[in-house]
Amino acid sequence: MINQHSEHHDHEYDDHRDEQRAEPGEHARVYEFPSKREDSTQDKTDYERNGGTAESAERDTAGEVLEGELVDEDEQNITSQVDPPESGRGPSFWERLNQAERRAILPTWLSSRNQLSQAAKWAGGHYAHAAGYHAARCPVYAAKLASQAPRGTARIISGTARWVFDAEGQPLRSAAARREDAAEYLRLTTQRDARVRTRLALTLPVLLGGLPLTVFLVTGLPMLLTGAVMAGLVLALGAAGGHRDKPVVPGRAVVSTQVAKLTSDIVERALASLGIAEINKVMGPRGSGIAFPKPITRDGPGWRADIDLPHGVTVPDIVERREKLASGLRRPLGCVWPESDGTEHAGRLVLWVGDQDMAQAKQPAWPLLKKGTADLFQPVPFGTDQRGRPVAITLMYANLLIGAMPGVGKTFALRVLLLAAALDARAEMRIFELKGTGDLESLEKVAHHYGSGPDDGTVEATLESLREVYQDLEKRAATITRLARENKALVPENKVTPELAARSDLGLHPLVVAVDECQELFSHPEFGKEAGELATAIIKRGRALGVILILATQRPDKDSLPTGVSANVGIRFCLRVMGQMENDMVLGTSMYKNGVRASTFTAKDKGIGYLVGNADDPQIARSAYVDNPAADAITDRARAARHAAGTLSGHALGQTTTDRKPDTLPEDLLSLLGPDEDKVWTETAATRLAQTWPETYGSYTADQLTAALKPHGIKTNRQVWGTDEHGHGRNRRGFHRADLAKIVAERNRKREAG
Repeated sequence: MINQHSEHHDHEYDDHRDEQRAEPGEHARVYEFPSKREDSTQDKTDYERNGGTAESAERDTAGEVLEGELVDEDEQNITSQVDPPESGRGPSFWERLNQAERRAILPTWLSSRNQLSQAAKWAGGHYAHAAGYHAARCPVYAAKLASQAPRGTARIISGTARWVFDAEGQPLRSAAARREDAAEYLRLTTQRDARVRTRLALTLPVLLGGLPLTVFLVTGLPMLLTGAVMAGLVLALGAAGGHRDKPVVPGRAVVSTQVAKLTSDIVERALASLGIAEINKVMGPRGSGIAFPKPITRDGPGWRADIDLPHGVTVPDIVERREKLASGLRRPLGCVWPESDGTEHAGRLVLWVGDQDMAQAKQPAWPLLKKGTADLFQPVPFGTDQRGRPVAITLMYANLLIGAMPGVGKTFALRVLLLAAALDARAEMRIFELKGTGDLESLEKVAHHYGSGPDDGTVEATLESLREVYQDLEKRAATITRLARENKALVPENKVTPELAARSDLGLHPLVVAVDECQELFSHPEFGKEAGELATAIIKRGRALGVILILATQRPDKDSLPTGVSANVGIRFCLRVMGQMENDMVLGTSMYKNGVRASTFTAKDKGIGYLVGNADDPQIARSAYVDNPAADAITDRARAARHAAGTLSGHALGQTTTDRKPDTLPEDLLSLLGPDEDKVWTETAATRLAQTWPETYGSYTADQLTAALKPHGIKTNRQVWGTDEHGHGRNRRGFHRADLAKIVAERNRKREAG
């Protein structure tokens, strides 16, 4: 029945179309088609009659069109419209105006004092070099001009004669004579005679007056001035006698490399070469093309392009194809730096293309190289980014991890930060270089603790220094707590402030602990586990207490870098590494996936790496280069400042870490326990130690004793029954005499065997 109805409708529809194509006349027919709304109402009535509801009828018949039925397109749009009406689309004009980004009135290099200074220095150096280059070749230029002076004299005389006697018109007069055109010849010769008379009248006075004047100048002027006039005349004649293909100055003093201007066509061509499907779609014949929300502008020593990538394409998709992008732009890899715009959506790409490879560009000198001091509570200069802008790092309230494969500048980057710390006279420095090559030797003269070498003795000294720092955390925390109770205004955030650090009586000065090649410490079979636990605790607790831990490693893997350390370090600097695992161990989980890939650096990118945690977004930074002689000069300044401030201590005063007293805590503690005392509270033991040896253990608390016993393997978290000063029995934290005796016996056995 429905098929018959459909065929009937099709038939009528075809007839209707034929009638529309025909000329209107008296036989024309008009068909009345039922409206969709009426049909829908009838369908709902039938549906209700069969037991359904009107609402279910609307759901079941929504969008249903019988075969052959005509649907009014306007009515269909009304029922299926999902976009809001025109009046509700987007922000108003004033809202868009308020949210619009205002472009800088002055260029960046002109509004930045640092960049303006660099531009002025470059211009001065450029023109000074050009002047010196040509000044050194002036004798050669003068000799060439002198040799060309006779030819120049002949050219001037010959040219003057040709001009006076109208030699240029001779071919025309000869042609008229050959044609025997008397009228034309007569006209040309008459014109020539008039010209010659006029030009002779102008030339003869010059010759008649010029010759006596020349004789007077030669004989009447001082010899020096005469020589200068004659030399100038010879040079002028030499310039007149020169050859176009043999210039006097053979080349430029500075040969510039022409770098193509970055244009939208070049960017689109490069992006299309990446093989990303969504980019290929928009770049196709029916695509909308790549969107550029801002003009391509000059930004420092390069070009900046802001690009809205196609839907579904993110910045990491481009970063992971950086090598292909550089090929598409026809630029060296070190010139091409794609990055995200942290203030925009995930598809906003900021493409910066430098004029010169970052590794080959001349880097400005470190600001503290010749003069100045540092403040660890303020950003200290570290290096520059790919655009030549300064990069500074705030070390206070943070810890730092530097990771890289060997030979790409890891230790040099570490040394720059330690030199800055040395220039803060308040900072106590504990430096351990576990490679043994002496790369940090210049800092020995300002270090409280210093060690160099991969041997067990240096590794153990490093561990001992970490133990002292861990114990010092308790004192610092207690001081902060006491100050907060006395005057909350002194420590509003319960952490060390510059004012507190300046007070020598509080012991809250900045404390910088640096371990280069820390994998030698953390992977040590005897000391590694404890060192990892101490480093993790210092990172977690020391941030607010003025303790800064800086670690550098060339083997960033799970065995050489404890996960507690790598997961809690706030600032990370990763130079070239080989793979994803090493990249994420240094920079953090998923950094490789997000396009922050230090594995894209090459062997020539020394000192260049990704800096994460120092700013909102990862930065590409190149650490400043300070060689050994310059580092020695800087530490000499730092030592003099510390001597004046009275902050030299420890190794810097000759008290090396190898001179420290042996650790006799287990033996001392065991000697204080009676024969029948099987268990003791930790706080009771700390009190006895302080009373017996106040010069050594006078400041010990229960928590400090717990921390000091932990490296010896003595558990102090046991529940021990005892009686307090009031005679009440209770359980408190303590340890067993048997555990202590076992440790002492083992130590005695090792001493006897040694």
